[in-house]
Amino acid sequence: MKRSNLTRKDLAKEINEKMGFSQRQAGELVDTVFDRLKDTLLSEESVKLVQFGTFNVRKKSARIGRNPRTGDTMEIRKRSTVTFKPSKGLREKINK
Repeated sequence: MKRSNLTRKDLAKEINEKMGFSQRQAGELVDTVFDRLKDTLLSEESVKLVQFGTFNVRKKSARIGRNPRTGDTMEIRKRSTVTFKPSKGLREKINK
């Protein structure tokens, strides 16, 4: 059966099995990596993971949109969003 999600627990288990860290240490390591990733993105800096891809914060300006259910127009507020651009190697592997 194919799993649809990769969780923090799965990552910690993999670190535990391959590197010999305890489950607790592996969990702390995963949390530290994600906390650092989050903090960097919150400061609006990009995060480049070699051979994986780049995460960027993109600012979107306000615009007029439409509610698809009712058809009413409404203003969509300006906001920031995170984008991901996969590396060339990852793109090639996915598209094989």
